Amino acid sequence: MGTNEIGYSAADVVGLLEGLSTTRAIRRYVDEPVPEGVLRDIMFAATRAPSGSNRQPFRFLVLTDSAVAQQAKALIAVGAQKMWAQKRISDGYDAGTGIHTDSPKSRMANVMQEYVDNFSRVPVLVLACLVRYREPTPSEGASVYPACQNILLAARALGYGGVLTGFQGFAETELRTLLNIPDDTALAGAITLGRPVGHHGPVRRLPMNQLIYGDEWGTSPLWAIDPPGTAVMARRTNGENPTINKK
Repeated sequence: MGTNEIGYSAADVVGLLEGLSTTRAIRRYVDEPVPEGVLRDIMFAATRAPSGSNRQPFRFLVLTDSAVAQQAKALIAVGAQKMWAQKRISDGYDAGTGIHTDSPKSRMANVMQEYVDNFSRVPVLVLACLVRYREPTPSEGASVYPACQNILLAARALGYGGVLTGFQGFAETELRTLLNIPDDTALAGAITLGRPVGHHGPVRRLPMNQLIYGDEWGTSPLWAIDPPGTAVMARRTNGENPTINKK
């Protein structure tokens, strides 16, 4: 548990390792604002993230309930809804196991639909930005995305939740104008935050022996064994995820 040594306004309700293994993507939020003190603590965590040469080129636009914030949320909501409508068809979310209301595929589709339908009403929208100091490189995200993960972990620790999306890309031109974002600053992500309607819990991932190699590609070390009780993504096969065991 946290000790509040730095002066956080709220108690850390989980330990670091528990938070790492239980921070889910939260897309449904209680209709209530996030207190400024909590928001301060969450965003403080973002400022502690590592970056190349400790330049800290990340910047965050935090949008809550102002008129400008509402406009920004509405702009992104339109793009998110169009994207999901296309993806729902192209990825076959309503076919196969998706026709069964209790299947993981169907539940995911329903959550996503609710998320984009209510995007304009999320309690907090955070736009993650990267102030470029050189030409774009494939690795530049390494100086902004760790800070995004810090936001999600801090939200988890304080009883809130969120999810990182790329939805800002559907309204980038309009957002730059509305929010006066400089041309040399990249819009790297859009994070929504709020108090979860549901709850966090163990995330489901592939077994670590399919992801961790030792000495040579494709060979897992003997110690790469998930702790007892780990939630495993057992339904995904190699055919569904062609990167597994690819040599």
